[in-house]
Amino acid sequence: MDPRTGDVIYNLAAYLLEETWNNLRKERHTAKPERRPRAGGATRQPGPDTPVWNELVRQAAPYLRKRGDKVRLARLLGLPRQRIHQLLVAKTACADAERTLLLAAWVQAKRRGEAWV
Repeated sequence: MDPRTGDVIYNLAAYLLEETWNNLRKERHTAKPERRPRAGGATRQPGPDTPVWNELVRQAAPYLRKRGDKVRLARLLGLPRQRIHQLLVAKTACADAERTLLLAAWVQAKRRGEAWV
């Protein structure tokens, strides 16, 4: 593993947390009432209780505008393109941990101008 990989992931995590914190401070006054907790083991749904995921989706959106961008990302993540739509466009699902980390690294690479896909 490249020693810079740890630095990239650390910097990305720090950036995402900082942006999430800033957005939470802005949206504190418009928060909806808390939802009822789900039964044990249920999958999390995007919403006010997933601020880091929401920020990651917001950061990824500018890089998915051109034709074929979502398809290439789906191939990288090993998901059907319909699932990418659910994750990043419709915002009705959250990805698992491995794919979330891949998406975060992809966003970081795109931000630096590197081509992953």
